[in-house]
Amino acid sequence: MTENIIVIGSGFSSLAAATSLATEGKEVTVLEKNSQTGGRARQFSASGFTFDMGPSWYWMPDVFDAYFERFGKKVSDYYELVRLDPSYQVIFQDKEFVDIPAAYNELKELFEKYEKGSGAELDKFLAEGEYKYRVGMDDLVHKPSQSILEFAQWKVIAGVFKLQLFSSISKHIRKHFTHPKLIELLEFPVLFLGAKPQDTPALYSLMNFADIKLGTWYPLGGMHKIVEGMTALAKEKGVEFVLDCEVKKLEVKDGKVSKAITTKGDFEGTHFISGADYHHTDKHLLDAQYHNYTKKYWDTRKMAPSSLLFYLGVDKKLTGLRHHNLFFDESFDQHAIEIYDDPQWPSNPLFYVCVPSITDDSVAPEGKENVFLLVPVAPDLKDDEETREKYYHMVMERLESLTKQKIREHVIYKKSYAHADFKADYHAFKGNAYGLANTLTQTAILKPNLRNKKLKNLFYTGQLTTPGPGVPPSLVSGQVVAKEVLKTLS
Repeated sequence: MTENIIVIGSGFSSLAAATSLATEGKEVTVLEKNSQTGGRARQFSASGFTFDMGPSWYWMPDVFDAYFERFGKKVSDYYELVRLDPSYQVIFQDKEFVDIPAAYNELKELFEKYEKGSGAELDKFLAEGEYKYRVGMDDLVHKPSQSILEFAQWKVIAGVFKLQLFSSISKHIRKHFTHPKLIELLEFPVLFLGAKPQDTPALYSLMNFADIKLGTWYPLGGMHKIVEGMTALAKEKGVEFVLDCEVKKLEVKDGKVSKAITTKGDFEGTHFISGADYHHTDKHLLDAQYHNYTKKYWDTRKMAPSSLLFYLGVDKKLTGLRHHNLFFDESFDQHAIEIYDDPQWPSNPLFYVCVPSITDDSVAPEGKENVFLLVPVAPDLKDDEETREKYYHMVMERLESLTKQKIREHVIYKKSYAHADFKADYHAFKGNAYGLANTLTQTAILKPNLRNKKLKNLFYTGQLTTPGPGVPPSLVSGQVVAKEVLKTLS
C-alpha cells in the first residue's frame, strides 16, 4: 500500500516535514488554510511596499545550510544572504544609541567601554554558550522527546552541569557581568524564547553564541524568500500543495485518522501531521475522546508573548535607524511583569523596529522606507482598534522623539496586526505569536507530545511541540517528526 501523508499547514515545520517524507518516496499533500505558504512567515505587498508578516531575524545560518544540504542543495540556490553590520542597534534608557558590531573584536571593545575586564569575560561566556549550542543544536533538539531515556547518554549526563539546565540565564549572565547595559544586551535574545530571563534556563546562553558569533543575516527580498525556497524544494520532491484549504475536522475510523474534512473536500491519508496550532488541532479538529490533553492542561501552559504589529510605508528616508532596532528606553523589568506576571496591556512597553529597506531596495519604492514595528504583549488580551491606535501613537511618539524626526505625517500605508488576527489566520491559542514559553517545566519531554497518544497515525509539529519556538527550531521540528513517521512505516 502506498503511504499517503497529509500535512496540515505550510509553516517552516510543515514544509520541512513534507519535504523530508517526499524525498523518501512518500506521497505528501500539504493543506494550507491561507492563500500562500509560510504560516506566520507570509508576505504581502501594498502601495509598492513588500512586508514580511512575521519573523524578521535570520539567526543560526548553519541550521538553514544543513537543511538544504540534506537534499543536495545550497541556500544560495534559492536566495541571497547578506550579513548585517551592525547586527542591530539598541536604544537604552539614558537615550544612548548603541550599534552592535558584527566583528567580534569590535564588540569586545564595546564591552570594555562599559565594564573593564568584560571582554575577557565575554570570551568565557561565549565559550560556554558555544558548548551548549553544539550539544543543543547538534544533538538535543533532534530528540523526539518520547522518553527520558533519549537523554540518558554519557555526553548529556556528563555535561549536565555545563548545560546549566537548572539555573536561570539571568543569574548566569550576572556571574560574568555587572553593567546594566551589558546585562540587558545579553538578556535580549531570551525574548525570542518567550519567558523572563529569571525563568529561562541558562542553557539558552546558546542564543548569545548564535547572536554574537554566528551573526545576524538577511535574505534579500525578505524572510519569505526562505519560504519560497523551501516550497520550491518541496515541489521538486513531489509534494502537492492545496491552498485556501482549511481543515475543519479529522475523521477517525478504526483507531486511526482516516481523512481530513476541509473547505475543499475530503482528503484521505494513511498518516497525518498537523503543523497547525496544536491546541486547535487537539481541541477543535478531533472528537473529545481523541484529545491528547485536557482543557486544564492547556489553560495551565505558560505561553510566549503575543505581538502588536504595525506595517508602515513611509514616503521619505528615515535617519538614526538601522535594519534592526531594539528600543530599551523604558523599564525592561516592568514590561516583563506586564507580559508574564500580571498580564495586561503594558504601561510603557519596549518595542522593536525593523527597517529592511535600509538593506534591501526591493521592499520599498525609491526614496521611501519600509517599517515593521513590534510591541511584545501578553497573550489572551482584549484586542480592539482603539487599543491598537493608542499604542501606535504611544510608540510612534517615542520613536519620533528619540530619532528627532517626524514620521507619522509621512506614513502613506499602515496595517496593524494583533491577537484577533493571529486567531483568525492561524487559530493561534490565546492569540499567541511565538508558541509555548521555553521554561524548564516546558522543555524537551515536558512539551506537548509530537504524537497523539490515542491515534497512532496522527503527529504534531511546530512551535508548540518539540523542540520549541523560533524559525530554526521549527525547521528541526519538521525533520524530527518526519523521522518518527518513517519509523512507523519501516
